[in-house]
Amino acid sequence: MTQDYLMHLFNAGLQSVQEYLALHVLLCLIPAFFLAGAIASLFSKESVLKYFGADTPKYISYTVAAVSGCLLAVCSCTVLPLFAGIFKRGAGIGPATTFLFSAPAINILAVVYTAKILGYDLGAARAVAAILLSIVIGLTMALIYERQRTKQPGIRTFSSEKHSHTAHLFLLLLAILVVPEVIGSWTYLALVEIPLIALTVYFSFKWYSAEERKSWMEETWFLVRMITPLLLVGVFFAGMVVELLPASIVVKYVGGDGIMSYFIASVAAALMYFSTLTEVPIISALTVLGMGRAPALAMLLAGPALSLPNMIVISRIMGVKKGLSYISLVIVAATISGILFGYYML
Repeated sequence: MTQDYLMHLFNAGLQSVQEYLALHVLLCLIPAFFLAGAIASLFSKESVLKYFGADTPKYISYTVAAVSGCLLAVCSCTVLPLFAGIFKRGAGIGPATTFLFSAPAINILAVVYTAKILGYDLGAARAVAAILLSIVIGLTMALIYERQRTKQPGIRTFSSEKHSHTAHLFLLLLAILVVPEVIGSWTYLALVEIPLIALTVYFSFKWYSAEERKSWMEETWFLVRMITPLLLVGVFFAGMVVELLPASIVVKYVGGDGIMSYFIASVAAALMYFSTLTEVPIISALTVLGMGRAPALAMLLAGPALSLPNMIVISRIMGVKKGLSYISLVIVAATISGILFGYYML
């Protein structure tokens, strides 16, 4: 009997993976990987990070900190060394913590994947809330802890040639990613998508050197190797969760529109460890069991920003007091986002 039940769970996870591969890989993940690889290789990280220096006006440093996660294509693990670097090299605690919160949350892969799987309303809400709340968190941390500091030099940058065509390539890749959601017919989709792909390939050879194209492909392949196995494992176990977790439990604690539902979702996500993108299939499975969409947003915001290992590293970099303040602010911010999104849905 036990063996039959285990086999049933295994088959449920396997079916979840098969459905995912059939529905989301060709027109979702593959273009997103190429887009993220281009961002990681062709955008200069140093040119973004230099804006966190002490000499930069606050309205510039906070704005760049809030949106640079999209340009840097960092995940929850790679953001920690970047955060440590800019914090130790002179960036204020405000812009640094703004970057720390927003970067994993607006990872281009994560936002696109959220919109594809959970709906464009949650994808858009995740991106907008991550940007706005990151600034609020950063300003609050600066208000509490920023003191008169000795003037420090800005972040040192390295010279790099910037291609004027990078934005054009970005738009082409973004169009390849978005077009399938606009055009439903496979015939019309092919008539638009194939020329877009051909143009992207043509301009890639025209605008970039062989070394730069190689770097782009290496970054793309690195993301595929790093993310895909974890993502498929997450999808597999999400399929098992649907079978294991009673729907009544999910509905009881995170199925309603009360503040406690949002708070429980935020705390649970903060304590869990979500590898890049794996929060989406797991949260998708929980919504199938009855979790509300507003608690889902709270979990989407708190999950990528925090985990137990992440909290330990952050506290070591900033100090325990500042670390606990940041952790508390993230949970409160995620809870408030859930409340506002729940109100919007009414």
